[in-house]
Amino acid sequence: MTTTSAAGKVALVTNVTKYAGSPAAAALAADGWQVLAHDASFTDKAARDGWMADNAGMTALEAQAPDAVIAEAVERGGRIDGIVSNDAYPAVRRRIEETETDAFREMMEALAIYPFALASAAAARMKPQGSGSMVFVTSASPRRPYPGFAMYATARSASTGLAKALANELAPHGIRVNAVAPNFLYSETYYPRAKWIDDPAGAAKVREMVPIGRLGQPEEIGALIAFLLSDKAGFVVGETVGFTGGWP
Repeated sequence: MTTTSAAGKVALVTNVTKYAGSPAAAALAADGWQVLAHDASFTDKAARDGWMADNAGMTALEAQAPDAVIAEAVERGGRIDGIVSNDAYPAVRRRIEETETDAFREMMEALAIYPFALASAAAARMKPQGSGSMVFVTSASPRRPYPGFAMYATARSASTGLAKALANELAPHGIRVNAVAPNFLYSETYYPRAKWIDDPAGAAKVREMVPIGRLGQPEEIGALIAFLLSDKAGFVVGETVGFTGGWP
């Protein structure tokens, strides 16, 4: 049911075709937000038009650099009230002695530096309003990093730390910042259907590893993100909410 609290509010979702992007956008739209979306594919007009045709009422942005994305969002929406920094990058598994520093820098750029720059540009717009909310979609992998995932776990730790630091800095300005840390979320980005749902061996492994016995569903994480961005979570600040089905 559409709520009245989000009426007239504008939200930006980054990397909308990956990870938790599509369910976050859908949940926000259902709650009455005006949804603007960024994606690397949106430099192509046909891709933007096709996505908007499939997502009526939402707007695809052409800009890619963080400051340009925020500027275009404000130009299209008139303001910016919510940010979903939905950052995705392949979870490369590589032993530390085989890892090139440049590969680590590239991952940090995608998972920590880009969201840092996006938040910086967004905060400059939100502070004069005296309000706003941000949700960083990170990962629960740093809780118990598997061997070979040092790059990924470190980059995700950085973005989770960023959310906590920004929460403390921006809360006095009326801007709330939180993080969602998924693992075992069904998405074609990390846990694709062919391997983890349709394949009996993959499905059995999920039942073994995840206490609830299944992958998290897109609509479930979408609802969580929409809640954290909403006024209903007005006293929730600086939290990292696990979305793991009980995985420790």
